[in-house]
Amino acid sequence: MFPFFAKSCCGWDFFQPESRKAQQENKLKFLKWMRDDLETRLAGLNAAIQTIERQINQDQDPAS
Repeated sequence: MFPFFAKSCCGWDFFQPESRKAQQENKLKFLKWMRDDLETRLAGLNAAIQTIERQINQDQDPAS
C-alpha cells in the first residue's frame, strides 16, 4: 500500500539491508511528504470554497 511497506513485504531486505533507524527515517520522510501534499490540496479546496462563497454573496447583493 505505502512505499515503505514494499521492502518488508517483498523480501527486498535480503538484498538491501536497512537499519531500523533508516526505515523509520524513510517512513517519516514519506509521511511528511503526504502531509505537505494534503496541505497543498486543502489550501486549493479552501480557495475554491472561498471563491464560490464570494460569488454567491455577490449574486445576493442587490447593489450588483
